[in-house]
Amino acid sequence: MSTGANRILDDFAKLMTDAAGAAQGVRREMETVFRAQGERLLNSMDLVKREEFEAVREMAIKARDENEALMARIASLEARLSDVSK
Repeated sequence: MSTGANRILDDFAKLMTDAAGAAQGVRREMETVFRAQGERLLNSMDLVKREEFEAVREMAIKARDENEALMARIASLEARLSDVSK
């Protein structure tokens, strides 16, 4: 009788091992599908790469600095012009 119980337990353990293996396979397949969908979504969007973003950011910072310098120069020239016209 103990042999029958052991066989049932062995069969149950094998069934659980097979179920765990199948669950792992399904998990891997779902990860692959989600990753492919995510890549497809990102590729369909018009996103910039970090390097491009950083280059444009640096250009904007430089342009802002130049703009501030030009504004200060204009203010100085206007002040000198108003002093001359007085």
